[in-house]
Amino acid sequence: MERGGSQVALDKLTGEHSMLFIRSEQLFDLARTNSLWYISFGIACCAIEGLMSASGPRFDFDRSGVFFRNSPRQADVMIVAGTVNMKMADTVRRLYEQMPEPKWVVAMGACACTGGPFREYPNVVMGVDKIIPVDVYIPGCPPRPESVQYAFMELRKKIKAKTEERLAARRSRV
Repeated sequence: MERGGSQVALDKLTGEHSMLFIRSEQLFDLARTNSLWYISFGIACCAIEGLMSASGPRFDFDRSGVFFRNSPRQADVMIVAGTVNMKMADTVRRLYEQMPEPKWVVAMGACACTGGPFREYPNVVMGVDKIIPVDVYIPGCPPRPESVQYAFMELRKKIKAKTEERLAARRSRV
C-alpha cells in the first residue's frame, strides 16, 4: 500500500464532508427541509378546494413531510389562501410575526397573489406580498393540489439553496 493511503481512506470516512460527522447546523437544515410544518390562513375557497384536497388521502402531504400546525409558534410555513382585505391584514402580519425564524410564506390562489376577481373593491389588498414577504406563489383559481405539492418542492429547493449559500460563505471565510 502506498504511504499514507490508509489516511486517505480514513479521511473519506471521517472527513469534513462525510455523513459520519455532520455539523449540527447541517443536520438542522436537513430536518428543516424535509419536515415543513405549515399554518394555514384559509380565508376563502382556495383553502377548501386546493389545500384540503392536497392534504387528503389522494395527495397525502404527510407522506412528503408536510404537516399542519394550529399554532404559529410551531410553524415554519404560512400558507395564505384566499382574498386578504384591509381588516385581515393586521391579523396576517401578527401571525407572521409570531412564527419563529426561519419562516417562509406561500401565497395560494389568484386572490392571495394579486387580489383575484375582487381587485376593484377598495378594501382588498392587491396581493399578500404588500403585507408580508412571500417566498412561493401558487397561481390558479382555485389552485390544483398538484400545484400545492409543486410549491412545496420549490420551497424545499429554496431552503437547500440558502443552506448551500451559507455553507459556501463559511468556507470562503476560513
